[in-house]
Amino acid sequence: MRFDIGVDSADGRRVSPNVVLPLLSSVVSFVFAAAVAAQWSHRHRGFQLVWTIGLLWYGISAATEFLGSAFGWNETLYRTWYLIGAFFVAAYLGAGTIVLLARTRFGYFVALSFLFGALYAFAIRGRYPEDTTAFGVVLVTCLAAAIAIAVATWRARSLVAPITLAILVVGSLIAAGLVLTASLDAPYALDATTGVPVGSAIPGNIRILAGPFNIIGAFALVVGAIFSAYVFMPKNRVLGRRALPPIVAQVYGALAVAVNFIASLPRATVALARGELHSRVPATLLIALGGFIPGVTSGLNRFGITWAFFLGELLGVLLIFAGFVVSTEVFGERVRLGPMVVRRHEEEVPAA
Repeated sequence: MRFDIGVDSADGRRVSPNVVLPLLSSVVSFVFAAAVAAQWSHRHRGFQLVWTIGLLWYGISAATEFLGSAFGWNETLYRTWYLIGAFFVAAYLGAGTIVLLARTRFGYFVALSFLFGALYAFAIRGRYPEDTTAFGVVLVTCLAAAIAIAVATWRARSLVAPITLAILVVGSLIAAGLVLTASLDAPYALDATTGVPVGSAIPGNIRILAGPFNIIGAFALVVGAIFSAYVFMPKNRVLGRRALPPIVAQVYGALAVAVNFIASLPRATVALARGELHSRVPATLLIALGGFIPGVTSGLNRFGITWAFFLGELLGVLLIFAGFVVSTEVFGERVRLGPMVVRRHEEEVPAA
């Protein structure tokens, strides 16, 4: 399927969506980053700084796509695109959510996400049989990180954010060294039909390492946003709290959140209609959707389905920006959503 719409320029020529969509994504990302940076300059909260960095990566990644589509790709542009898009964007946005929710039991899900990263490496081991070292590094790192974060969440939650950020920074430096010095199979690689860049020119060992960055970051962003919505929404507790052994308790807790979230949606809908819904609920749900869409289109890109890649990227940042605009950080006492009103609250995410 070919995504073949465009915009007519002033002289009547048709401008490719491969140029327009990344340009819009880049502009929105940089504006968004500036808004979050302004918040950080006043409040100095760690998650705002990490999100600012993530949004800058988002803008730079989209800018490389715009430049490559408009003026032609080259090896330097392609390496930059892959490094930032495959390793940094989702990882840093997800890390911001982890820092925000570090005082809660969300750390257990972060540990589980690292296990998913290890499972990813195990699942695709047959695609790159010659790169056994990369598999070993991913497996050992993800398993060690999962244990460290789970223990920190259990015993000392103040360590969850530092551990996560330390892993991210070290991993980013290693990724940068590998991508910028690797011998590429070709100067760059584009889908022959859509002209969208793909990662096939990157060596297999690097592509293996990129998987966990995206998986962990996207899971943290999307599930963290849903978890935040659950924390602040009026609840219908179908599954209540129970005293259980530690590991069983965490499994039960995750199940309880999922079941209670679904069961609470009718009450949240009523609260929204009455103007009594906490503003973080619609805001974080928009963020969750904004993280989910580019996660899907990016995943499809890896399987050769590229027509929606740039569109998903733009929709993602627009939805996350919309969540920011609806959030308590922007408006005064009330936020109007069409005929409905959402009441503003100031409290932080409570420990859970």
